[in-house]
Amino acid sequence: MQKRKLGANGPEVSAIGLGTWSFSGSYGPTDEAESRDTLHTCIDLGIDFLDTAKAYGAGLAEEVIGRFTKDNPGKFVVATKGGLHRNPETGERWFRNDADFLREELEASLRRLGVDHVPLYYVHKREESRDIEEVMAAMLRFQEEGKIGGIGFCEIAPSSLRVAHAMGPVSAVQSEYSLWSRYPDLGIIQTCADLGVAFVPFSPLGRGILAEKTPDPATFGKIDFRRGSPRFTEPNFSRNVAQVKKFKHLAAGMGTTSPTLAIAWCLARGEHLLPIPGTRSSAHLRECAAAADLHLNEEVLARIEEVLPVGWAHGDRYTRPQWIGAEGYC
Repeated sequence: MQKRKLGANGPEVSAIGLGTWSFSGSYGPTDEAESRDTLHTCIDLGIDFLDTAKAYGAGLAEEVIGRFTKDNPGKFVVATKGGLHRNPETGERWFRNDADFLREELEASLRRLGVDHVPLYYVHKREESRDIEEVMAAMLRFQEEGKIGGIGFCEIAPSSLRVAHAMGPVSAVQSEYSLWSRYPDLGIIQTCADLGVAFVPFSPLGRGILAEKTPDPATFGKIDFRRGSPRFTEPNFSRNVAQVKKFKHLAAGMGTTSPTLAIAWCLARGEHLLPIPGTRSSAHLRECAAAADLHLNEEVLARIEEVLPVGWAHGDRYTRPQWIGAEGYC
């Protein structure tokens, strides 16, 4: 497994990480044994970068990781996130970036992970009314106290990143990025490169649309994020599936699979990109990891662009309520 830097001053980690949202059951039923098996597969493959959050099953994913790393110390660099507040009775959610709430979130995450320090801590999307300077000042205090290593932000605008980075180094920015969600190409990927900040694409397989097995919206559970998503409802879904079939055909012709090719495309977008596909399946994880050994030349990249050109996806990636917390910049 090739290595990449987690920010200019950060540690070297596997170029492909693992997103652990699925450990919480968000994409279908799972159990801790299945998650632990996936983590063991990470070790076998040389994947040492884990991404989690308090919001993944109200801390469940962190607890699973905490128990596993207690039994297998020194195997992973773990990143987690805080700042998302959810009303357990109504399900309503909003983002809080004030220092007190971020501290409360961080300390709870540390307890669940069973550590007193986390290598990378993200602000889990932005509270629109709160100045980025105030948020960054709080994160710098956590860093000075030794509670966190690197500072990260999720779905932040390039302008906000520049303001924060001027106060102290930001290690990573995480945003959705894949062959069907290319908004970051309009500025944040370039800004990260300019500043020496790692860019961490989540959902590099388009929430499953680029997987070998086509997802079936009829099977989505009540808490599945894709339920009601514009891209997974008709007529958009059928149109998207038809387009992706061309990509799967291209991958098969190259002797590979669509997940491997999609993640290899992410890696080819810049040396500072570290995609974090999410899965609870060891077999799927091996497909993802194979991307690190798949070199894409200019001819192949051009063929991918022909099959899935910029803006090809039908429907928005979020519903209107889901856009809350993601900063727009174009």
